[in-house]
Amino acid sequence: MNRPTLKRFQNSTRSVFFLVGVISALWSCLVPVVKHHAALDDGGLGLLLLCLGIGSIIGMPLAGQWVGRWGCRVVATGGICLAGSLLMPLALLHAVPLLAASVFGLGVGLGAVETAINIQAIDVEKLTGKPILSGFHAFFSIGGAIGAAGPQLLATTGAQPWISILIGQFSLIVLMVFAWPGLLNQPEPEGGSGFALPRGIVWLLGLLTGIAFLAEGAVLDWGGVYLSGERASFSIEPGWGYAFFATAMTVARLTGDRFVAWIGRPLAMAGGGVCAALGFSLVVFGPNPASLLAGFVLVGLGCANIVPVLYAATGRQQVMKTNAAIAAITTMGYAGILAGPALIGAIAHLSSLSFAFSLLAALMVFIALNARLAK
Repeated sequence: MNRPTLKRFQNSTRSVFFLVGVISALWSCLVPVVKHHAALDDGGLGLLLLCLGIGSIIGMPLAGQWVGRWGCRVVATGGICLAGSLLMPLALLHAVPLLAASVFGLGVGLGAVETAINIQAIDVEKLTGKPILSGFHAFFSIGGAIGAAGPQLLATTGAQPWISILIGQFSLIVLMVFAWPGLLNQPEPEGGSGFALPRGIVWLLGLLTGIAFLAEGAVLDWGGVYLSGERASFSIEPGWGYAFFATAMTVARLTGDRFVAWIGRPLAMAGGGVCAALGFSLVVFGPNPASLLAGFVLVGLGCANIVPVLYAATGRQQVMKTNAAIAAITTMGYAGILAGPALIGAIAHLSSLSFAFSLLAALMVFIALNARLAK
């Protein structure tokens, strides 16, 4: 394959990862707006957010089948269009049933595009012949940062939330026009298989992916609570933990492809698991603020390249078709994000957040012990 065509595939993949990050961040900024418009209490908001998870878990496995039938281009574009078009209704609607339907549709769209673009990323990596998945995933983080910062900056001027969404939707259209030619349009000859449960090695790859996402979700959902609760004596602002974690993860993913190519996927996965385990240990046992924040940095550095390596391993396994396998581990990974906050909360209720983070350290060691799967 000639270099310009390959470069177009790579840039289009980066663009879609970036857009998924932007949409996810814009939605997170809309959550308080939706709660206010619908006059929801915390319990009602929790049920509404559950619609997002249900939609994603439905959309992800279906997307594996759709990619086989129509190709990545159609499914990724459809997912982006569905999710992006629902942001404005979510910024303006007040009726709970309509909001629930919109949030469910947002989940289906995001689930579909995340599955499709990860399938494309694996195919493009195979065409490139070297590790590039970490760089793709870094653009999701960059998109998330920009998507979160934009509305905050506009809010300082007194702009209404729908203005941020309008600007975001215009950006989506421009970037998708740019990305469209470089999205793969190669359906399977037989039209793709139906929904398939993970089997064989895919079960273990999905479990490890779920653990990695669980660790990331734990820092996002409970890091601030931990700093303002059990570690309140250190007087660290609650947001600093996730800020250090997210910055370290983004930097590690931007440089991760060269790192993985240098030391190999198994060693990168083993090192990432050990690094994250050490990070969680410092978060729990660090004797001062500097060591605690260093722990969040190590967790970010360690987790950064685990998921890209697991996706690459899934693309090379022979037990299941790639489309179905990617859909399966993406669904299991997202299940880790959904179940993670409740699981961590239950453990913290029975014991403490320190104990919950200690268990996460042990789970990261478990990932390191299974690094052979990345060969």
